[in-house]
Amino acid sequence: QVQLVESGGGLVQAGGSLRLSCAASGSIFSINAMTWYRQAPGKQRELVAAFPSGGSRNYADSVEGRFTNSRDNAENTVYLQMNSLKPEDTAVYYCNARITSWDLKRGYYVYDYWGQGTQVTVSS
Repeated sequence: QVQLVESGGGLVQAGGSLRLSCAASGSIFSINAMTWYRQAPGKQRELVAAFPSGGSRNYADSVEGRFTNSRDNAENTVYLQMNSLKPEDTAVYYCNARITSWDLKRGYYVYDYWGQGTQVTVSS
């Protein structure tokens, strides 16, 4: 009943910028947190940027100062502005949202949803 749709990935040269977006829709009572992860080939998925509801943003050390996470609560959308991109930023980027929903059968419930992933490729 909840969908996350990501967009904004692509191919960019080192030093360039990209802006990813992740829009949540469906049966949403509240969004508790929205987090960006990435997974490079042969590596484990890693946290890139987190935006907990009511909390301060935090970033992986590798992207601190280059990436900025922002959120539009009215549109249930989170953005990841990526500047000064490096080849090592190449990965599939995933959005995760922890969402509270409500229905007659379960009442309020919390569930983690994932986007489909968007490829970011940075050429040297």
